[in-house]
Amino acid sequence: MSSINHEHAAVATPSFERDARASVADHSKIAPGEIAIGVIIGRASEYFDYFVYGIASVLVFPEIFFPFESRLDGTLLSFLIFSFAFIARPIGTVAFMAIQRRWGRGAKLTGSLFLLGISTVGIAFLPGYASLGFTSIVFLSVLRFLQGIALGGSWDGLPSLLALNAPKSRRGWYAMIPQLGAPIGFIVASGLFLFLHSSLWPVDFMDWGWRYPFYVAFAINVVALFARLRLVVTDEYDHLLNENKLEPSPVGELVQAQGSNLLIGAFAALASYALFHLVTVFPLSWITLYATQPVNDVLIIQMIGAAIAMLGIIASGVIADRIGRRSTLGTLAVLIAIFSLFAPMLLDGEPFRQDVFILVGFALLGLSYGQAAGAVSSNFEPQYRYTGAALTSDLAWLIGAAFAPLVALGLSAHFGLAYVSIYLFSGAICTLVALRVNRALELRD
Repeated sequence: MSSINHEHAAVATPSFERDARASVADHSKIAPGEIAIGVIIGRASEYFDYFVYGIASVLVFPEIFFPFESRLDGTLLSFLIFSFAFIARPIGTVAFMAIQRRWGRGAKLTGSLFLLGISTVGIAFLPGYASLGFTSIVFLSVLRFLQGIALGGSWDGLPSLLALNAPKSRRGWYAMIPQLGAPIGFIVASGLFLFLHSSLWPVDFMDWGWRYPFYVAFAINVVALFARLRLVVTDEYDHLLNENKLEPSPVGELVQAQGSNLLIGAFAALASYALFHLVTVFPLSWITLYATQPVNDVLIIQMIGAAIAMLGIIASGVIADRIGRRSTLGTLAVLIAIFSLFAPMLLDGEPFRQDVFILVGFALLGLSYGQAAGAVSSNFEPQYRYTGAALTSDLAWLIGAAFAPLVALGLSAHFGLAYVSIYLFSGAICTLVALRVNRALELRD
């Protein structure tokens, strides 16, 4: 980074970053375990925000923002706005990469996480349709889009740093560490909604109770921000990133040089990302709409499922180090394809079968999602890896997960649950094809 950029970074350094520098002034080294903790805390806070919105899209938003529609149509409209964040993520990545090049990594991370916290807590203060009419829907859409911008900008390079500094025999293990943030964030978000939904009268929950998790999100983001700044503002961390060439690269240059890797990387993880919403947000919406079992029971089962997913993520690290990360993804894609064939029978059945769908789905999700990030990012040349890894993740979310709840619920409600099978099966096929293409390109090179 140029001296001019360092001067800008010094001027623009926020108070949080100055406090973080003071707290680590005596540290000369960063232990890998400390990096891992920073990664998990950062990802868990982001996923908490993410799942708070997803759960509210099912339990709250249809009634608060779309009371003029049927429950089904209101949920579908909620899921449409839900997708806005995934559309915005690549935009946020590009915008905040430019901020990092000009003002530094600390300013970028501070700005993105504060934007995430403010846009999330802004939803908590947002009046519903009864007060503002259609304007409330516009504000909700804008805040959701800003969440996506912030999520795209929150990429800190820690997962790539872990992967690059991992022993060759332990790369699968280190690759799974950042993925633990997803089930942790889901458990905390679901547990908070479960407590509020079970403790409050329905009228109180719909009036003010649902807003509380969005308030909490801001506090969690502040804690996560400080924990991550403790790492990113240290000289040792800066040296490690520079040594591994983990700096932003111009997107146009990346696309021109290695654009095919972006697509291959996104599609290689498609089975995992498609399954992600089909065991979290979608079952909650389906079971809630058709009242096949109480909402609180579904949240409890999903929290148990998330705990199973955590074990699956950890196991994926061991498995990947034995058979390879790409072989793990390919094997899991085949298992997800088989699982998809049973989805209609399980979801359309009694509560026990629906619970089996959720628990088995979470187990497969943990095993596949544990290696979904970075299995193909090693294809990027060093100077493109930082930006390439971020954009690959953004595209995987956009292609595989952004519209999954909307498409799955819309098609299933109107034409039958067989479309859940088709959606999930197609994601598994895309993963297998992408891995095969990636292998062919490696052999050619």
